[in-house]
Amino acid sequence: MSGKKTVLACSVCGSRNYTKTTSQGKDQQRLTTNKFCKYCNKHTLHKETK
Repeated sequence: MSGKKTVLACSVCGSRNYTKTTSQGKDQQRLTTNKFCKYCNKHTLHKETK
């Protein structure tokens, strides 16, 4: 079984900078992580998009 490819978007500017492979579960919450945004030029919260 392969995972699902998800896209992480910056919560400040909305740019989609990162992709991540996640497992497919039924009751899975959206992934949030602090990552560097090259457009904001700082570490910001990135959230999983639909």
